Amino acid sequence: MSGKKILMITGDFTEDYETMVPFQALQAVGHTVHAVCPDKKSGDTVATAIHDFEGDQTYTEKPGHRFALNADFTGLNPADYDALVVPGGRAPEYLRLNEDVKKLVRHFFETEKPVAAICHGAQLLAAAGVLEGRECSAYPACQPEVELAGGRFAAIDVDAAVTDGNLVTAPAWPAHPQWLAQFFKLLDK
Repeated sequence: MSGKKILMITGDFTEDYETMVPFQALQAVGHTVHAVCPDKKSGDTVATAIHDFEGDQTYTEKPGHRFALNADFTGLNPADYDALVVPGGRAPEYLRLNEDVKKLVRHFFETEKPVAAICHGAQLLAAAGVLEGRECSAYPACQPEVELAGGRFAAIDVDAAVTDGNLVTAPAWPAHPQWLAQFFKLLDK
């Protein structure tokens, strides 16, 4: 697998595991990952949140680690990147309101570059208008958004992932082994 240049779009209260695990795993196998957030620059941090499944009707949320960004959002050119990662958590909820972020996401679909989104990352994909006719998994609470955006919601086990063309998605962090394995296959094409 030759090293690719990967963009990760994240923000405050991104899910801790869904940000740190792919960021580190992709680097561990030789890829370069640039983590960015609108209105922040390299060296700034975002707050993360730990979402856990403890038997309640939905996940619980606890403070996570600070995650250091290593690139600037301002001035980045998506054409310089081979792939995109969209972690979940609460960040996609507000990132989807940013027109520049949505334009950036659309670039990766228009050019058919690999995209990996997990959990609430589907909210950003739905807002960017890139799910029409695509199968997409996400946290179950995001099913209405996937379907309203014209996607087919993949109701899969929490530790599973699904690939549709250049898009690999999963419900939540327990799917990391499957989600990352499928993303690695897309990156290796």
